[in-house]
Amino acid sequence: MKILLVEDEVSLASFIKKGLEAESFSTDLAYDGYVGKQLFQKNEYDAVILDVNLPSLNGFDLCRLIKRENERIPVLMLTALDTLDDKIKGFDAGADDYLPKPFAFKELLLRIRAITKRHVLSHSTILRLADLTLDLDRKVVTRAERRIELTSKEFALLEYMLLHKGKIISRAELAERVWDTDFDSNTNVIDVYINYLRKKIDKEFSSKLLHTVIGMGYSLHES
Repeated sequence: MKILLVEDEVSLASFIKKGLEAESFSTDLAYDGYVGKQLFQKNEYDAVILDVNLPSLNGFDLCRLIKRENERIPVLMLTALDTLDDKIKGFDAGADDYLPKPFAFKELLLRIRAITKRHVLSHSTILRLADLTLDLDRKVVTRAERRIELTSKEFALLEYMLLHKGKIISRAELAERVWDTDFDSNTNVIDVYINYLRKKIDKEFSSKLLHTVIGMGYSLHES
């Protein structure tokens, strides 16, 4: 399991990171909100631990951004702000749990395991964007209630992009996550499959969902 930890207290951040890694959690560390945002947008995480009073971008705003880009990632707020109003603000920002400082490390572990397990159990089997839906159980894709036939690789590509809707996804990331291979700049297989998918989910519809971001990759979002 991979964790993003955003904490500006260096000694505390080091303590948490070492503890998580001792429990076999791979952990990326950021000391301010802006770097945390960059790491989140660049990498894949199973959970995020956020302080609130962060330089550059505070934890509440970063939590909102994370949930806006991928509502499925569980977020634990870890902060000295422990009033009821603070907790309400954290949950309103999208946090899944809120642990005040000081805390026992064992409790932090229990809470991380609880929110990640809860999210796995609660994941919807239906992924949606606008009038496009993908049913993970039935392996059925529809747009505007019209069924769209996809190959297994097209389905896997669409599933990955729906799980990361709104995010710019590079060819290298698609190669690693969908094709399970290192990116080969000499092949155009990803571009070919993107075009296959675009023809099936966008060609006959006025609103386009699959977008090319020149020099960066692709993004699935409403126009």
